[in-house]
Amino acid sequence: MANAASGMAVHDDCKLRFLELKAKRTHRFIVYKIEEKQKQVIVEKVGEPIQTYEDFAASLPADECRYAIYDFDFVTAENCQKSKIFFIAWCPDVAKVRSKMIYASSKDRFKRELDGIQVELQATDPTEMDLDVLKSRVN
Repeated sequence: MANAASGMAVHDDCKLRFLELKAKRTHRFIVYKIEEKQKQVIVEKVGEPIQTYEDFAASLPADECRYAIYDFDFVTAENCQKSKIFFIAWCPDVAKVRSKMIYASSKDRFKRELDGIQVELQATDPTEMDLDVLKSRVN
């Protein structure tokens, strides 16, 4: 069903890939793209569990908006292995204004489709979503 604010639908594959990441941990990250002609959010790229954060960051275009999910593994102060699922709204300053508006107006509806997001980040340049930022947000 299309979002009343922006008219964007969410492709079923978006939810399916997210559930695979959340339940089976078969992906490290997922990059989503709004396909304007089809008026829907689609999966653009899926990262294998062995891929690194650098692989994830490199998969986000420098001049276009995207939504992304990243499964962040970390060790707590008590030496416990944990993970958090991050939702990242990537909207670089150099992206087209129309694109920024569409991504901003569709974000909340899209997030509601992905049940299990633990931390949300908004980033306009790579420094706003580097590993240190992720580490600071898990505590």
